[in-house]
Amino acid sequence: MTGTAGSEASATQASGGVLLVRALEELGAERVFCVPGESYLPVLDALHDASIPVTVCRQEGGAAMMADAWGKMTGRPGICMVTRGPGATNAAAGVHVAQQDSTPMILFVGQIETGMRGRDAFQEVDYRQMFGGIAKWVAEIEDPARIPEMLSRAYHTATSGRPGPVVLALPEDMLATCAAPQSLAPFTPIETHPGLTQMADLQKRLWAAKRPLAILGGSRWSATARAAFQRFAERFELPVACSFRRQMLFDNLHPNYAGDVGIGVNPALAKRVREADLLMIVGGRLSEMPSQSYDLLEIPQPAQDLVHVHAGAEELGRVYRPALAINASPNGFCAALEGLQPPNETPWPGLAKAAHDDYLAWSSARPKVPGALQMAEVMDWLEENLPTDAILTNGAGNYATWVHRFHRFREINTQLAPTSGSMGYGLPASVAAKLKYPERTVVCFAGDGCLQMTMQEFGTAAQEGAAIVVIAVDNGMYGTIRMHQERDFPGRVSATTLVNPDFAAFARAYGAHAETVVTAEQFGPAFERATASGKPALLHLKLDPEAITPVKSLSEIRAG
Repeated sequence: MTGTAGSEASATQASGGVLLVRALEELGAERVFCVPGESYLPVLDALHDASIPVTVCRQEGGAAMMADAWGKMTGRPGICMVTRGPGATNAAAGVHVAQQDSTPMILFVGQIETGMRGRDAFQEVDYRQMFGGIAKWVAEIEDPARIPEMLSRAYHTATSGRPGPVVLALPEDMLATCAAPQSLAPFTPIETHPGLTQMADLQKRLWAAKRPLAILGGSRWSATARAAFQRFAERFELPVACSFRRQMLFDNLHPNYAGDVGIGVNPALAKRVREADLLMIVGGRLSEMPSQSYDLLEIPQPAQDLVHVHAGAEELGRVYRPALAINASPNGFCAALEGLQPPNETPWPGLAKAAHDDYLAWSSARPKVPGALQMAEVMDWLEENLPTDAILTNGAGNYATWVHRFHRFREINTQLAPTSGSMGYGLPASVAAKLKYPERTVVCFAGDGCLQMTMQEFGTAAQEGAAIVVIAVDNGMYGTIRMHQERDFPGRVSATTLVNPDFAAFARAYGAHAETVVTAEQFGPAFERATASGKPALLHLKLDPEAITPVKSLSEIRAG
């Protein structure tokens, strides 16, 4: 036996740690994100000789978010490894992101020895109970001989239907026990396809429609599926919107693009959704954020003729009762769209153009905000200078509005953002993105509160040489919470003010390039110096606290 083993492998037997790493290699794992722990030392030892690169993170939540980002980019499970007890509880933040965002991920958790169960041993946790509500499958591998079986199931579970996280606990004694190796074939995700009668039904509904609209969302999209849907939209002159933080699923400058159905949706687009007579939801669920708190569609019976396409059968009819339910992955469904043809004359001439014009007007507005730093001008510079394949990441906060409303996503795999609204996501996601695509520009947007949730992962970027550019938008508070606080309890500020460090000095302490920016005129040259440095970089943008949204100041919100 060669490769992953070491002293614990022989011609006929290998330890659980070796078997696990070998199975990951055979299944095609590309990288492991971890925080080390003594509870899974045999796995770390096996990784020493493996072909899989290991990224050592600073906190388990950041490691899990990196694995989630990897799953988003590849459509295959991102791999995260953490130790038992507090390691697992820290990682839960990233597991929740993967669950809400429908991202394939596998979290391996070191576990106490099997003979100590039930004694409340050191860092003992029942992981089935802990993760049962936020993971697709939680199990404990008790026999090393079953590692290939369990990992094969984990890969299929994480990627099939509605993707999501899987958690596997690894008892210490199991990892040190030997068993006979068993080979696994490389993993290929399973695609589901629509039936011929369903596609014929869809074509009839399209031919009968007067005000159709498609909303793309969810996961499991590929460049091929995206291109196929674009061709379909062009043939039918169909307006296409994207769901919350899924704007990369359709070229934002394509004449059929109608905008994104997310937080602070364009009122004109919201009106189109409500007035559509045929609404296609492809890949997504139209959950709370894109549905404007479940207000866009009636529940359970929408007024629109609803066609819902989703890879998870359990999601069809879960909230909205569709007129036509299609259980298919985006890849399978979009391939079938190639056979659909429009009528000789489109019943809705000019509909797509009008929707796109509304989007351009909405995203082209350049509001002036209080203070010296004008974020609209910052976004203008980025739009004029970023390559179309640049990857933008963000976590949660009002600062993200500038990205979602004013950046125009042109290509797939250019957006990493949590639909779960998890603060802290942007920085670890940017590290994963730069490791996956080192040749591409990767920009992380983070508010001061958001950044400090996972700021230690800047050290991971430094260690890996991941030349990300972090744009830290600092207004000295938890801005979104302050906005709602001033709206509901005007003038009664409580627990939303932040005393922040010099973020540029923090970054320089890691040997990174860092600058402080106080005007939009300073931003462009600073960004160019950051990318030219070839190092991780951070630009500390000082934003006036009054500039809480692109359209309203904090004082205006307070006044009601």
